[in-house]
Amino acid sequence: MSGPPVSDQSKHEAHVVSGHLPSGYSAEFDGAPGSSGAPSVSGQDAGDQDLGGSSLKLQGGDIHRDLFKTAARVKMHKRAATFHYPPDLTGDNESDHLTVSDQLAPGGFRRAFIRQRQEPEIWAARIPVTRNFVEFLELYGNFAGEDLADSDDEAVISDEGEEEPEEQPTETRPLLGRRKSSRASRSAKTSTRKTFFTLLKAFIGTGIMFLPKAFKNGGILFSSVTMLVVSTVTMLAFHLLLACKARYSGGYGEIGQAIAGDWMRKIILISITLSQLGFVCAGIVFVAENMTSFLQAVGNGSSPLSPTTLILLQLIVLIPLAFIRNIAKLSPVALLADVCILIGVAYIYYYDVAHLTSDGIHESVVLFNPAKYTLTVGSAIFTFEGIGLILPIQSSMTKPERFEWLLATVMFIITILFTAVGALCYATFGINTQIEIINNFPQDSKFVNSVQFLYSLAVLVGTPVQLFPALRILEGRIFGSHSGRKSTRTKWIKNAFRTFVVIVCGLVSIVGASNLDRFVALIGSVACVPLVYIYPAYLHYKGIATSWQAKAGDLVFMGVGTIAMVYTTAITIANSFMH
Repeated sequence: MSGPPVSDQSKHEAHVVSGHLPSGYSAEFDGAPGSSGAPSVSGQDAGDQDLGGSSLKLQGGDIHRDLFKTAARVKMHKRAATFHYPPDLTGDNESDHLTVSDQLAPGGFRRAFIRQRQEPEIWAARIPVTRNFVEFLELYGNFAGEDLADSDDEAVISDEGEEEPEEQPTETRPLLGRRKSSRASRSAKTSTRKTFFTLLKAFIGTGIMFLPKAFKNGGILFSSVTMLVVSTVTMLAFHLLLACKARYSGGYGEIGQAIAGDWMRKIILISITLSQLGFVCAGIVFVAENMTSFLQAVGNGSSPLSPTTLILLQLIVLIPLAFIRNIAKLSPVALLADVCILIGVAYIYYYDVAHLTSDGIHESVVLFNPAKYTLTVGSAIFTFEGIGLILPIQSSMTKPERFEWLLATVMFIITILFTAVGALCYATFGINTQIEIINNFPQDSKFVNSVQFLYSLAVLVGTPVQLFPALRILEGRIFGSHSGRKSTRTKWIKNAFRTFVVIVCGLVSIVGASNLDRFVALIGSVACVPLVYIYPAYLHYKGIATSWQAKAGDLVFMGVGTIAMVYTTAITIANSFMH
């Protein structure tokens, strides 16, 4: 009678464990399966005979022998694969309770009472991050991927530093406080409903405010069609990347490394860095110009500060925020940004609908603008860029098989939302539509001034969140694993580097301050197009596609993406920065 089949989970555990074991050793007593004098198992692969020496010859071999058995489990005969696994530790294990004779010993009743009261906390302390040793190895192996946890490890704290209720020390309390990580658990616990709202939050950002000027640049009909096309193609690119994720797992860069090698991972991380830094620069310029308009409104037509001065003042705020190592500490300001964006979008809808109902469409509205339509393409790509958040959100779901249709639903909703904002604002203001769309609303209204200020504040406080991934990727390449947790010098060298990056972003923002809409289009064409439209198709072509139809589709996808990137970039530069 054959034993139970090897499950996918067992294969996954064997794969994780085998990557951390020394080569040339096996779980057998004398190395090769047949060397112990036992008859060989029929049907065993010849390749399994060459397993090297016994792991028992290693230091502590008897202790870690089960790990070698786990690694070899998927290669063994089904009957031989039924060896005993060590039992899982659970809070209900009877061995954790004292026996009657132990309780009759002096102090036994007290020890039993303490164990009964403290057992839930003891069990939680055993699994601070992962549930078992295999998950720990998997977690450790992902540190070199897209995990952006800081090497300074400032998020790791001990129990002694926490403000907890005072408790009398017990016999079961560890001598050393356990270490806690601020990193979220890797287990999938997010429901479908929560994932839906998380996706909405991921896509609806500051880019929505650039759409009215993009509609003016392309015309209301061309821009609406462009939004639909870009949304559809973006969803197709997400599908290709998710197909790669299903087979190779890991983050974006890890998938590229598994399919095409280290060079692909480096290119992906470079593109992510450029796109994030571009978002930061665009946000800085937006805040400067929007605050200039706000100061002009409250100062009766004159602003005491120029856009350049406002950019420099932002750097004073952004540099200390860039020193934050734990992105979770930025969540309150990110929440504030989301609230301000929601208020701004709600007012835009209210005003535009009311104005169009009473006055109709502006007479200067055109269906197509041949002079600046390429700027619309870049701005649309900029608005829909969110591929960096797709994979982690999908991994957090309890039912990831529902993610793709959920993503399609969200893409449909935000396409309607984005297109409506751009079309309504352009139909309302026509040729007078400004890049800072709030400036088109009545400047003598205190509510408009408040929305203008709050939206500028929202973009400003959201900038460190955009900057965080770029800083971590750059530091990982420059400093490697050098940590500043125990070396003040290393920590301040990293702080100096972060200051330098923020200053460079400020200088680039000053250069692009007078052409914000063109600057946004350029970021979308140069940084976002490869991430969304070229790399996923290439990875699918190399690692997934088998039929000639699929390969041809990937090639067409890559070709169109490359042509679009080169053409829109060249036209944007020629029309924006050479006149």
